[in-house]
Amino acid sequence: RTRTAFRYYPGSAVVSEGTRSGQSRELPNVIKEAAVRSRWGIEDHARGSGWELGTEDGDWWLAKSLTTGKKGYVPSNFVAQMDTLEVEKWFFKALSRKDAERLLMAPGNKVGSFLVRESETNKDAFSLSVRDSTSAQGDIIKHYRIRSLDGGGYYISPRITFSSLHQLVQHYNKGDGLCQRLTSPCTSLVPQRPWARDEWEIPRESLKLVKKLGAGQFGEVWMGYYKSSVKVAVKTLKEGSMPPDAFLAEANLMKMLQHDKLVRLHAVVTKQPIYIVTEYMANGCLLDFLKTDDGIQLNLPKLIDMSAQVSEGMAYIERMNSIHRDLRAANILVSETLCCKIADFGLARIIENEYLAQEGAKFPIKWTAPEAINFGVFTIKSDVWSFGILLTEIITYGRTPYPGMTNPEVIRNLERGYRMPCPDGCPAELYSIILRCWRSKPEDRPTFEYLLSILEDFYTATEKQYEPEPLL
Repeated sequence: RTRTAFRYYPGSAVVSEGTRSGQSRELPNVIKEAAVRSRWGIEDHARGSGWELGTEDGDWWLAKSLTTGKKGYVPSNFVAQMDTLEVEKWFFKALSRKDAERLLMAPGNKVGSFLVRESETNKDAFSLSVRDSTSAQGDIIKHYRIRSLDGGGYYISPRITFSSLHQLVQHYNKGDGLCQRLTSPCTSLVPQRPWARDEWEIPRESLKLVKKLGAGQFGEVWMGYYKSSVKVAVKTLKEGSMPPDAFLAEANLMKMLQHDKLVRLHAVVTKQPIYIVTEYMANGCLLDFLKTDDGIQLNLPKLIDMSAQVSEGMAYIERMNSIHRDLRAANILVSETLCCKIADFGLARIIENEYLAQEGAKFPIKWTAPEAINFGVFTIKSDVWSFGILLTEIITYGRTPYPGMTNPEVIRNLERGYRMPCPDGCPAELYSIILRCWRSKPEDRPTFEYLLSILEDFYTATEKQYEPEPLL
């Protein structure tokens, strides 16, 4: 089917104005001339036609065609004011260096894929990010500083200047001293269609369960479809295995905590058997993914980047005065673009200070901090301990912690001050971070905000920020 500005989805109707509800923030201006972007391969035959933008809701904007009068929701990245850089497929306006690297390294991009972004440090300056490959490092991202001329224009090397970024990109399609020719703009996935705010309690008949993804103590997880078109994950509760109120409390907590690095909750079915509907993550849990053919090929920088993504989600949970209580690789989900998100809030609770484990509650010993094992006291600092264990899972491609030890042996050894030794292939700097997570006194362990800053900039001290200017 031909897909238009209003973003048709295979097998579904247009995402129309009527599918949404709730308060929306008014956009400051009506942009009468907007172009529909085709970064994700959507046909842009509507480019140049008039569009009136109405309200904004997250990643989606309400748009009205001035030609046909049709209305629908379109991804915000699909529209841009005419005659601006935003209409270029290769321009990613407010994108950080780290996110540029994540996008360019995602499946669908290749050596020579590139993007131009605004500089994070210099106003009115830009950076060119290119995917390269070397025999020593494999695929990596290299960055070039694009400087501005006082009288207008841009250059990477002063030997040749350009009146526009478009001309600069066209020129370096030939390479001309860069690490690679600029072959194709960076691709990214279109966000799923917006989920209406009034679609919280939904009928079971609106869901079709297609493939069983896993099973646990309290129920199963399925891949399925909502209204035959939106791919979702569905978590089911075995009748009688857990109080329905507790299961729905998990759903309400997930609904309250919303962040890009947390699995997004869409809806619930409140009649028995109860369902929780969340976004679908194509590569499943991190523990299993690390053991796949694709997972074992991940290099050290990518493993550390995945660790940073988890710490970003946990830093948000920390800011929200919440805890997770079950942080491990099995509860991290991986998207098609290798984005990591924290899942399974089954043991999480909003807290003021600390949460005492209810009698009879089960928790995984090898990931649990000593004070939680011995006294049932869980805080964000016990999550930090678990994060240290998770780092060993990531760096060993999914090895079980404390290999060869039983749970009672782990408890006894921890009481004697034992800590897992540095795993093979783990940099000493990373192991130092892990050991800080395992300090005996919870208050001596780092915050997730600190861990995020360290892991995101893990290579900054040793790598050059920008490539040198191309030579003649």
